[in-house]
Amino acid sequence: MLTFDPSYVVAQPEDRPTFTLPQLASSRYFEKPLACSQRLPPVLSNLLPEGAMRSHMAKVLKTHPDNEFPLFAWVGQDLPGALIATPIKAGEIPGWALAGGLPAEPVQIDAKALAQTFSLAGVQVKFSSSKKDGRFNIGAGDGNGDWIVKTPSTIHTDVPANEYSMMELARSMGIMVPETALVPLSDLDNLPAIALPKEQWAYAIRRFDRSPGGRIHAEDFAQVFGQYAHDKYSRQSYESVARALGMFSRDRLGDAQEMARRLLVNTLLGNGDAHLKNWSLIYPDQQHPELAPAYDIVFTKPYVHEDGNALNMDKTKVWKHLSMASFERWAKKADISWSAVKPHLKVAMEKARDVWPKQIRDLPLNERQKSLLREHWGTLSPDFRIEVSKPWQTETHSTSRTAKGRGGDQKDGESVAGGRCQPERQDHLFETHDPETNIDDHLDEAEENDDSPGPSPF
Repeated sequence: MLTFDPSYVVAQPEDRPTFTLPQLASSRYFEKPLACSQRLPPVLSNLLPEGAMRSHMAKVLKTHPDNEFPLFAWVGQDLPGALIATPIKAGEIPGWALAGGLPAEPVQIDAKALAQTFSLAGVQVKFSSSKKDGRFNIGAGDGNGDWIVKTPSTIHTDVPANEYSMMELARSMGIMVPETALVPLSDLDNLPAIALPKEQWAYAIRRFDRSPGGRIHAEDFAQVFGQYAHDKYSRQSYESVARALGMFSRDRLGDAQEMARRLLVNTLLGNGDAHLKNWSLIYPDQQHPELAPAYDIVFTKPYVHEDGNALNMDKTKVWKHLSMASFERWAKKADISWSAVKPHLKVAMEKARDVWPKQIRDLPLNERQKSLLREHWGTLSPDFRIEVSKPWQTETHSTSRTAKGRGGDQKDGESVAGGRCQPERQDHLFETHDPETNIDDHLDEAEENDDSPGPSPF
């Protein structure tokens, strides 16, 4: 059950940190608690790891993966954003926390168990880490890690080099990208005993929710729209995300322009994994949201053989069907000035055509993936096609790489256990400036054209 301290609820908006974007959209957000029988509400559930990491945590804690409260308690000191889950002793639950009238029982877990028994195979694992003297120390879950380190996958080849390369191409086009690094596995200290392929690199990215001044609150758009992680590919569109940004961002025009550039980058780089959890907001002043720096940009085509985006844009996901006219219709549906966006797309496209064909030669992307990416460029519409006219050269890379960026640094169907939680959908809160149109009208269109891809390997 999610409830709020009455002193927080009655505080003036300018005097309290923002917990989630929907509270800015509706003054009724705090009127009733969100109660779940097993799973946490989406705004908290989406802070937890997914996939194999979650399954392993559940196994160690001897609970079901959808019994999220024990999982939340274990990772509570190092959650994304500024939230911290602090345990309290049995019998010390404040009265206001039980105002919903539902019974509550304390849950006791072994907070050290997971670190002591960590063992995983067949996945790409990510860790919170700190960096000192050029080395990365895998953290103890205490919230002090200011980097995320991803080990190589035992299923997919050269994922760290792929992600590093795509982030560098995005950076050169003007995308807001955190500092990144391609790190030799030998430079990782206290790495748990996990299965690793015969690859040299791990990938590291500086966390945008950590700073020298402390934690920075953040949330992804699955949290914003009140959707669980298994719905991250559905029910919304890129128009939905842009509309929410346009209504509440403290830099509405700048964020709209940045989002347009990222949508273009995802198309050019064949990134089919830009789902709701890979778009986030940060709250640098604790109250007003803005678009977080880009992350998890990967050339997914070599791994999942897809040909489109994670979400609909202009009623399609297929990259080759997108054109400047598609972006114009996206802007119109999201209530964004096309005249303010179009010049930025043109400049970004010019940079990509001028820089990328040469830049890709020096990036650590393997030769097969370089070839596939060039082929991908040739399949796009004339508006976005990148011609490759010069012969390509192969280089050997043997040193670690670091790149600095602006800023500092996640299916349809129910879960197996099906923990019953029916929090109100948040998408109805984000109405457009046109009183005759709201976000649900567009959702109907998106669902009619939905051909969501399968689960992401990342």
